[in-house]
Amino acid sequence: MSHHGAGGDESGSGVPQTTVMYSQLQPWSQAGAPPCMEPVTGPSIPPRVGAAYETNQKHPWRPAMAYELIQVKHLPEQPVTNQLTKQCFLPKGMKTDGMIFPNLVIGFDRNPQHAARAALYTRYTSNEWYNNNLTKYSESNMNRNLSERMRNDAVRLMRETDEKATSGQRDAGRRLGERITDLTFWRNELNAELEKLIAEMSDINELQRQCGKALLDLEIPLHIAQECLFHRESRQGGEKVHDIVEKALLVEINNLRNSRERLGGLHDKISKQALDCRGAQHLLEDDVAHKESSLGIDSMCHQLNNYSRGITYYGGIEKFDPSVSTQESWAMASSEHVRRSQAERKKLSMLRSDSQSVVNSVASTVWDFWSNTNNAFDRRSQEMADAKNRVQLHLQKVQQELFDMEKHLFLLQKAIQDKSGPLKVAQTRLEARSHREGVELCKDHAQDRLVQEVQDIQGTVETLHHKLQEAEAAHQCLLKTRCSLEVDLRNKVNALFIDREKCMSLRRSFPVNNLIKY
Repeated sequence: MSHHGAGGDESGSGVPQTTVMYSQLQPWSQAGAPPCMEPVTGPSIPPRVGAAYETNQKHPWRPAMAYELIQVKHLPEQPVTNQLTKQCFLPKGMKTDGMIFPNLVIGFDRNPQHAARAALYTRYTSNEWYNNNLTKYSESNMNRNLSERMRNDAVRLMRETDEKATSGQRDAGRRLGERITDLTFWRNELNAELEKLIAEMSDINELQRQCGKALLDLEIPLHIAQECLFHRESRQGGEKVHDIVEKALLVEINNLRNSRERLGGLHDKISKQALDCRGAQHLLEDDVAHKESSLGIDSMCHQLNNYSRGITYYGGIEKFDPSVSTQESWAMASSEHVRRSQAERKKLSMLRSDSQSVVNSVASTVWDFWSNTNNAFDRRSQEMADAKNRVQLHLQKVQQELFDMEKHLFLLQKAIQDKSGPLKVAQTRLEARSHREGVELCKDHAQDRLVQEVQDIQGTVETLHHKLQEAEAAHQCLLKTRCSLEVDLRNKVNALFIDREKCMSLRRSFPVNNLIKY
């Protein structure tokens, strides 16, 4: 019956519903604690006395005979708790009386014919009585000695267990203190590294902005150089020369494109490094947050003692191991985060120096090529200005020569016209003398001179006509030369206008040195 009562305690004890629900959520539970560690609630538990075997008979020590009838009362089906079976602790309507054995005094009420025989057979002799007393005394002494040894062993065991529990708690507290020291050390290390990394990342953001600005600033010089080439394509005639200006512009455009590729690669490296730094920063922040949480938990655990509030039983918690790392791997993970952050900071420092050198190199080369192109424009403009002046001078000379040639033509024409009078006179004389008669038609000296005069005048007129034709041809050549000089002058003026006004005005109005040098 006592075993039945213990079993009823497990199923019928008043375990709170919240504890049962909590045991379903966690791998440990308060319900699995030993009975001696169960929290005591409600009324105090009375001493464990076998009340079920109490009887109101006069001689309860006298044994019943085997042939005596035994009356058995069945227990109710409701389970018995671990509280004792006194009426004050029983639920309403529950009875747990034990088996009732008939004794010698009242047994004859049921079977009176056997009462005398039962009394005769249960008598003892004096020796048996003394031997029984001695047996009881020795058994008492033996039980008392055994009990005393058990008490001493129990006291010693209690002291040993108390010392072991105290020592274990002290050692666990010391280990928790060491763990707190380690956590504090690594938290400070991670915080210091995180501050350094954040400071470096502020610089990389500025560096990325400067690199992007320099990359954008190169578009304007490239556009200007291409615009200058486009304007110079509008030159005409012999001014479309692959001169030093065009070569300088092509070299400048090539350099600007190479510089843009270098800055683009540098910008991509900075962006990738920024992503890597943000990844290292996330790992550090996550590690610091975890260590702050662990530091709070371990500090709370380090401050707990036997009299702290909120401590309770968690059955089976020692069998649950949620650990995912060891002491060495834990320290190695934090050290790896710090090393990665340091490596990223080192890369960032190298990238900063490289980016500064690249930006300065690009600015220097861009400015050098820009200056070289401007100098080429100046030299070419000076050459074209000198050529234009020479063309203008030659044009003036040709113009003057044309004026002189036109006067010469007029004089030649006048000279030819002036020869018409003498020729008419000479021919008229000859015609008049041809009317002489007879012997008077004499070929005298006068006749010879008149003939010679006409011939001389005709030869002179022919010579003048030949000179007039030559002069007219020279006049036409001068006109053609003047036209050619005028076209060349117009082309040179146009080319000079393009280089000086269109190209140089764009290049002088753009301060490239102030735009990309920081």
